[in-house]
This record gives sequence, structure tokens and C-alpha cells, in this order.
Amino acid sequence: MMTSHMTSRMTVQWKRHITWIIMLVLIVAALGYGFRPQPRQVDTATATRAPMRVTIEEEGKSRVIDRYVITAQVAGTTCRIDLNVGDAVKKRQVLVNISPLQSQALDPRTYAQAQAKVAAAKAALSAAEQNVDAARADADFATNEVQRLAPLAEKGHVSVGQLDQAQAVKRSAIAALRSAVFAVDVAKYELEAAQTALQYSGDQVADTADIIPVRAPIDGRILKLQHECEGVVAPGTPLLEIGDTRSLEIATDVLSADAVKIKPGMPVLYERWGGELPLEGEVLRVEPVGFTKVSALGVEEQRVLVISGITSAPEQWQTLGDGYRVESRFILWQQADVLQVPLSALFRSGNQWALFVINDNRAERRVVKVGQRNGLSAQILEGLQEDEAVITHPDDTIEDGVRVKSR
Repeated sequence: MMTSHMTSRMTVQWKRHITWIIMLVLIVAALGYGFRPQPRQVDTATATRAPMRVTIEEEGKSRVIDRYVITAQVAGTTCRIDLNVGDAVKKRQVLVNISPLQSQALDPRTYAQAQAKVAAAKAALSAAEQNVDAARADADFATNEVQRLAPLAEKGHVSVGQLDQAQAVKRSAIAALRSAVFAVDVAKYELEAAQTALQYSGDQVADTADIIPVRAPIDGRILKLQHECEGVVAPGTPLLEIGDTRSLEIATDVLSADAVKIKPGMPVLYERWGGELPLEGEVLRVEPVGFTKVSALGVEEQRVLVISGITSAPEQWQTLGDGYRVESRFILWQQADVLQVPLSALFRSGNQWALFVINDNRAERRVVKVGQRNGLSAQILEGLQEDEAVITHPDDTIEDGVRVKSR
């Protein structure tokens, strides 16, 4: 009896021990499971093959290639220009007429002075005419004297010196006559000027034959009116601007560090210009002179103008005009089939580029060779295969071999 009772008691104790052991094992297992490292949640992307472009994007402005500034050729009064900005004009079309300036009105004192000048000019003319008559008489006498002495000198009745003296007097008399005739011409011009100053006054209307028309040099449109109303203009005063809006170019100012990468002949895309589709273009020239421009943040930047043309059909951009805003995207490099990953997946590892590849739910650090890069993606030349998953925006907790889980 005692043996059976002891055996039963030992069995109960053994079962109790086993139960405690099992509970202890479960507790340890639960604690181990609870404190084990959890997989890191990460953002992932897949290495894919797709077209890729490396571009420089800046704001540009359209402008007419050939712009003509029409100026006043002479001083005068322009009539009102009956044209508006955007109006079409034909070559040789009269744009505006310039009338000669009216003479200044003469007050009584000035009028009397003008009359005195006319009288003085008439008297000077009469005196000059009398001087001509006297000079002509002297010239005739000197000529006759030479003709009389010439045969006598040949026969020896008079000396050669007398003949030479007579010839000198003749030449002097002829020169005096010529000078007197010139003096008459001058007196006539002075009389004419004095009579003109007396004749014309400010209330006279200019003759229509004196009106100077200003004509359009080309077929085009009015771009700007700088002198629309009637008024007095000086020579060289800008009146209006004309250009052919069917011939446009795009002027884009880019950073000087980017301008050295842009070459003539490089393709350009014009976006956000107002049309549904982007326009195509080509770089014409990169200007060799830069300028300083203050950015919206107040930073001084050295910028360079890049001039490009539009190669798309004119029907696509016929509504584009002078001074319109466009977004110019200069294509530095492009390929149709490129293995690429998001640029946020790359980081520097020493002097090389690296990224984390997800392999069997663990992060694997891998060194890759990077080619072209743009603002979003990077070309992978070596170290990665298509469709492999990579971690984007890896933080300091991601290390080689760490268990990860995609969000």
C-alpha cells in the first residue's frame, strides 16, 4: 500500500514539474520572440529599363528675330498714327507722315529788323553789281592795252618789260572781275535769305509736296507704338517697332555652369507655353557674354543667354507672339533603353556609388557603376540586374544583412 501510494505521489510531482518546465519554456520562447529584431520597414523600387533623358530646364521668352525700330528721318510734326499694336502692315506702306516745322511767327520788332535786312541785302546787291561793271571796264581796258602793246613789242618800239607789265595788269583785272561776279552771287543769296525770313511765318500751312512719308521696310506686324499722338519730333526719335511674328526665336537665360554644357544643334523642348503639346526646337547659339541676375531668393547669379529656334510646324505655334513665356528643356543626353533606379536609392561608399538590394528579405549592400543622372533617376552600368528590388531613402539603421520589409 505504501509503495503504491509513494509511486502515485511521485507521478503527481513529476507531472507538476513537467508542467512548470513547459510553462517556463513557453515564457522563454515568448520573451525571445518578443525581443527578437523586427524587420525594418523600407521603401522599395524596382530596377527597370525605360527611356531616360538628362536635361536642363529654364524659363525663356519668345522674341521676333528681325525687329525694326522706325525713327523720324527729319525734324518735323508727325500726324496721329492710326495703327494699333498687332496690326498687319505691308512693305512700303505709309505708316506716318512728317510735316516740316512751321516758321516762327515774327513780332513787330523782328519784322522791322527783317525788312531792314532785306533793304540792306538789296543795297549790297546793287553795290556788287556796280563793282562788276567797274571790274569789267578795268578788264576790258587791260585787255586792249595788251593787244596794243603786243605788235609794238615785236617791232621793238616798246620794251618787253612794258608788255609784261600790261599782261600782269590784265590778269589782275580779270581776277577782280571774277571776284566781283562771285560777290554778286553772294549778295543774291543773302537777299533771298532775308526775303525768306520775312516771307514765312508760323501761321502758314506746309505744302503737301514737303510732307515726308515714313514707310514700312517689311511685311509684318506692329509690335510697339512709341509716338502715337501728333507732335513735334527730332531726327532719330523712335516712332514704332515692326517685326514678322512668323519668324520667332527663344531667348533663355541659364546658369553659366549649365551654359558650358549646351552646344549649338542640341535639341530643345518648349513646354508650358500654352499649347497642348510641347514644341520642338534646336539651339542656335550660346552667347559668349554673361550677365549678373538676382534670383528670387536674393542670390546673385551669373547667367548666359541661349538662343534657340523653333523647328515644329508653324501651324502648331501660330498663336505664339513676341515676348511670350515658355519653359525651355535642353536635352543634353537621351537613350531609349536604359537600366535605371531612383536617384534616392544611391549613396556614396568611399569613392564609389552603392545601394541596398533586397535579397531573401535582407538588405544586401552592393557597389554599382553609375552613368548618366538626372533629377529623378540614375543610369546603372554595372552591379545590378533588371527587376531587382532596391531600397530607396536608406537611413543609418539599414546595414548589410539586416532583415527588411517593404512598406
